[in-house]
Amino acid sequence: MSHFKRNVIANLAGRLSTAALGLLLVPVIVQRMGIEAYGLVSFFATVQAIFSVLDLGLSATINRELARVTAAGEPPDTMRDLVRTLETCYWAIALLIGGVTLAMTPAIERWVQPQHLTRADVHQAVLILCGVVALQWPLSFYDGGLMGLQRQVTSNVIGVIMTAVRQGGALCVLLLVSPTVQTFVWWQAIASGLQTFVTAAALWRALPASAARPRIRRAVVGRVWRFAAGLTGTSLVTLGLTHLDRAVLSRVLPLDQFGYYALAAVAAGGLHYLIGPFYAAAFPRFSEMIVTSDEAALRDEYHRAAQFVSVVVLSAALVLIVFAPDVMRVWTHNAETADRTYAIVMVLAAGTAMNGLIHIPYALQLAAGWPTLTLAVNAVALCIMAPATFFVARSSGGFGVAWLWVALNAAYVCVTVPLMHRRLLRGELWRWYRVDIGAPLVAAAAGVAAGRLALRPGLDPWAFLAFLAAVSTLTLALAALATPATRASIGRRLSRGSAVAVR
Repeated sequence: MSHFKRNVIANLAGRLSTAALGLLLVPVIVQRMGIEAYGLVSFFATVQAIFSVLDLGLSATINRELARVTAAGEPPDTMRDLVRTLETCYWAIALLIGGVTLAMTPAIERWVQPQHLTRADVHQAVLILCGVVALQWPLSFYDGGLMGLQRQVTSNVIGVIMTAVRQGGALCVLLLVSPTVQTFVWWQAIASGLQTFVTAAALWRALPASAARPRIRRAVVGRVWRFAAGLTGTSLVTLGLTHLDRAVLSRVLPLDQFGYYALAAVAAGGLHYLIGPFYAAAFPRFSEMIVTSDEAALRDEYHRAAQFVSVVVLSAALVLIVFAPDVMRVWTHNAETADRTYAIVMVLAAGTAMNGLIHIPYALQLAAGWPTLTLAVNAVALCIMAPATFFVARSSGGFGVAWLWVALNAAYVCVTVPLMHRRLLRGELWRWYRVDIGAPLVAAAAGVAAGRLALRPGLDPWAFLAFLAAVSTLTLALAALATPATRASIGRRLSRGSAVAVR
C-alpha cells in the first residue's frame, strides 16, 4: 500500500472517530449547559482561531521541511535542530497569546450578548479559556511535525485517544460534578495540556537518534522565513474570511440565536473531517515529489488525490444537504433546534464542499513554495466580504451570511484554481474540472436523488439512520465508479480478492 493511501486511511479513521465522538456528545453538552453556554464556548473557539495567525506558518513549515529533508536524505542533526529551533519560537508565541487573551478578557465579556448567563459566569469561563488557548496552541506544531515525517498513524491514534479523553471527561464532569460552563472549560484546559505534551513526546521520539543535543540555529530561521511569512499573510486573510461570519454574528445576534448558527456550523463543518485527511496526506507527499522533480508522477498523484477528495466529500455533502432536516432532528433530539438550524446547515454544507475541492490544489501550491497566490486572492476577497458580511448579518441574519460562504468558495473554484494551473501542472485544469470534480458530482447527485425519492415519511430514528447509511453507501459507490482513480483502486482490490479466493 502506498504512503498516500495508508496515510489517507489512517487520517480518515482518526478524523471520523474524532468527529463521531464530538458530534455524538454535542447535543448532550448543549442540553446540560444550555445553548447560551455552548454559544460562549463556540465564540471563544473563534477567538482562538483568530490568534492562529500567530502560528506564523510554522506548523505547515515544519510539515514541509521535515518531508523535504527526509526525501533529500539529510543527517539527523539537521532535523532535530530544525524542530528545536521552531519549537522554541512556537512556545514563545503560546506565552504571548496567553497574555494577550488575558488582557482582552474585558473586551470579550462586553462583546457577547448573554441573556441568561450571568456576567460572573462569563467572566470565570473566559479566564479559564485563556489558559485553554495557551496550552492547546503548540499542538498544531507537533502534529505538523508528525505529518511531515509520515507518522500520520501515530498522530491519529493520539488524536482519537485524546478526543475520547476530552469529550468523555467533559461528559462525566457535566453529569457527575456540575453542569456549568466553568466546569466544562476547566476540563478542556486539563485535556488540552495533556494532548499537547503527549504529541510533543511522540514527535521527538519519531525523529532519528543523534548523539548531539538539538540546538537552536539562526540559519534555520533564515532558510524558512520567506515561506513562513507567505503562509502567515495567507493565514491572516484566510482567518478573516472563514471566521468573519461568527465574529460578526456573535455581536449582531442574541447569544441564543448565535448558538443556533454555531450548532449549524458544527454540523456542516463535520465535512472538514473528511477533507483534512486527504490534505494531510497530500501535502508532504507533494513536497517530496517536488524535491525529486518527477512532474509526471506529481501530475498523476495530484489528480488521484483530487478524485478521492471529490468522491468522498461531494457524496457526504449532497447527503447532508438533501436530508438536513431529518439529520438535525435525529442528531439534536429537538424539533425546535432542528427547525432553527437545518436551512443554515444546507447552505453551509454546500460552501464547505466547494472549500474541500480546493484543498488538493492548495496543497500543491504550498508544496511548491507558492503561498502568495492564495494570499492575493484572499486579500481581494476579504475587502469584498467584510462589508458584505456586516450588511447581510443585519438584514438577513445567519441564513444570509451562510450564502456568502457559498459565494466565496465558488470564487475559489472558478478563480484561484485556474490561476494556479497557469503556473503549476499546466494543461491540467480542464481535467480537474471535468474528471476530478464533474464526474463524481453527477454520479453522487443521481444517488442522492434516488434516495430522496425512496424515503418514506415517519421513520423512527434508528430506521432513518439505517436508511441514511444505505443511501450514503449507494452515493459513495456511484461517485467512486465515476472517477478513474477510485475505479482503478476498486478494480485492484477486487482482483486481489479474486486471486486470494482462487488460491
